[in-house]
Amino acid sequence: MSSVQNRLVIDKKTPGHWRVSFDHPPINTIDDQMYDELFDLVGAMEAEPTLKVVTFESANPDYFIAHYGVGESTSRFGKPRWIDAAVRLAQSNVISIAIVRGRARGGGAEFALACDMRFASRERAIFGQPEVGFGLIPGGGALERLPLAVGRARALEIVLGSDDFDAATAELYGWVNRALPDAELDGFVANFVRRILSFDSQALSTAKSILNKTGLPDPVQLQSTQLAFGGTLQWPSAIARMIKSRERGLNTASDFELNVGRSVGEL
Repeated sequence: MSSVQNRLVIDKKTPGHWRVSFDHPPINTIDDQMYDELFDLVGAMEAEPTLKVVTFESANPDYFIAHYGVGESTSRFGKPRWIDAAVRLAQSNVISIAIVRGRARGGGAEFALACDMRFASRERAIFGQPEVGFGLIPGGGALERLPLAVGRARALEIVLGSDDFDAATAELYGWVNRALPDAELDGFVANFVRRILSFDSQALSTAKSILNKTGLPDPVQLQSTQLAFGGTLQWPSAIARMIKSRERGLNTASDFELNVGRSVGEL
């Protein structure tokens, strides 16, 4: 990973706990370079025997991860190995926790879903899978993980409606573990992490591996959906909607991005 252009800032000061911050101005889009860095991070996690917990947060209070930034960068693999990284993250002995402030939409919401747990700011977190509103489909795991988390009917509401969801609704649906007052979020997660760090690694990893037997999607289906997503980028209706979206402020610090749920309904 580049020492200058990193999208991830990793704090390893606390033994057994890495704090990862997303930092890709202006709105924390997840591009191919960030996917490559996440792939590298998972490899580093697997290689560190004393690591128990990794938490993910954002350097931008308005955007956890905005969405996938199509064409912003290229992957050294040709096609980013996000599905592989997400599967390995779930199967890792390390516990992954997303601390969500700001907007987590599209690929950002799919990243949070790939983590073992999600805790959200009640006032600041916003979730969405707006791809259908852009003429696309979710390709990074939402179509497989959302039904497991919230049920089929609510997954259809989220995906087909392409709207924004506040943290309270996300908590009600089971999309996140808890929505907490913003002032209490960091303290709650810090206390939870301290508890995990005090427990035996073998017990933690064994319990997680058994829970994984019934709680994870099929990796083959994840790869198939990602391939299908790539095809949707060439659909004429999707191309037309993306052109309109860029004209209105997609990928910029704009009202369009702040209110994507409303914006895609007006394309």
